[in-house]
Amino acid sequence: MSTLSMNGLGSGMDITSMINALMQVEALPQQQLQKAQLTDQSVITNLQLLNGKASALATLATNLSAPGALDLSTATTTNPAVTATAGTTATPGTVSVQISQVAQSQVDVTAAMGAWTTDASGAPAALTLVDSTGKQTQVNPASTSLDDVVSAINAAGGPATAMKVAAGTDASGNPLYRLQLTASKSGAAGAFEAYVGTAAQVSAGTASDLMAQPGAAVVLSAQDAKATLYAGTAAQQAITSSTNTFANLVPGVNVTAGAAAVGSTVTVTVASDTAGIEKQAGSLVSSVNDLLGYISQNSAVATTITSGSSTASGGVFTGDSTIGGVADAVTNAVYLPTSSGKSPSDLGIGIQQDGSFVFDQSKLDAALAADPKGTQASLQEIASRVAAAAKNASDPVTGSVTALVSGRQAEVSDLGNQISDWDARLATRKAALTALFNAMDTSLGTLKSQQAWLTSQIAGLPSYSTSTSK
Repeated sequence: MSTLSMNGLGSGMDITSMINALMQVEALPQQQLQKAQLTDQSVITNLQLLNGKASALATLATNLSAPGALDLSTATTTNPAVTATAGTTATPGTVSVQISQVAQSQVDVTAAMGAWTTDASGAPAALTLVDSTGKQTQVNPASTSLDDVVSAINAAGGPATAMKVAAGTDASGNPLYRLQLTASKSGAAGAFEAYVGTAAQVSAGTASDLMAQPGAAVVLSAQDAKATLYAGTAAQQAITSSTNTFANLVPGVNVTAGAAAVGSTVTVTVASDTAGIEKQAGSLVSSVNDLLGYISQNSAVATTITSGSSTASGGVFTGDSTIGGVADAVTNAVYLPTSSGKSPSDLGIGIQQDGSFVFDQSKLDAALAADPKGTQASLQEIASRVAAAAKNASDPVTGSVTALVSGRQAEVSDLGNQISDWDARLATRKAALTALFNAMDTSLGTLKSQQAWLTSQIAGLPSYSTSTSK
């Protein structure tokens, strides 16, 4: 229950202002706690940003150090109608291939019709599709509507899909349509046949071939892409593909042919992707510099000169040995020689006076040209060391920076509890001061009333004069 103050009704004093002034003094400890909480929250924000940079560096370095990550190759061809891609298992070299034909998906169209046919009972006739393996898929349309036929074919999941295509009008002006059937799979394996009749009738040979009807046509026949290696030699070898891509034409190399390439002989060249390796090495150095630069920026001590005197102030990481340890670990991971004795500077990774690193692409080019495998191994060893250092900092469970974040968050929580405690303490203190000042005000009011009464009584006393006779 709060104590009511009438703000000096008896004494005339400004009790509210007096209490507020005293409460400002009483609240100083809470204000210090609030200031400490804000400082901790600022530090947490910076630590979380640092942790994010360390985590990103750990991911990048881990990927770079993975087996085969630097086994990069490029593949080029002598014909723009043919493209090639090289994977990590590709070996530098050249190979020639003669393109004979490209792959096709079978496309059939029916004769023009206004509605689907019916069977002997007058019901919509069944349609049976037979794939290249002989598997039969019977389709039973809901009605003679061509839309229903299309829906039934597409819902059946057979070897072909269907669509309705406009085909003009009949003699009476009624619209006509064709059903276009397209193989679900590319190449020879996608070949299919379409029959009017049930699956049993197809097996019995009594169903009618839908494409044998007048006006029906096979627009595209199912066929595989074909190519020949070593054409005209005793080692001539035919290769086929259900698509226009010949996967692993040579290990790790996929070759895709366009229609314009048919009849041509194409040379495919596979070479080491030096530019790709350089890009990954450069990205690693950039990520390392991003992390170290952030630590340096927030560890710097700034000096301010005012009226001839200087004042030094540190950043949020200044003096933090854990953060300094992270910077040292990452720096050493990049700077120290590899197990083979190779210096990172020989790979184009040099350290500068400010502790940041610089990447010299020309040096890495020279190293890769002189010793491709050894250079790649050294780069991956450096990346592995960087990954370990960055993970030690950012691991969600055991990371050193993660632990700092958790510690500060615990402090913020504890400070929040203390601040809440002070809210209750200050409320109690204000109530006590209010009660005390109200009592004082009442007492002063009583004294003032007594003073006024006494003054009036004294003023009402008779006055006497004294005289001397001689």
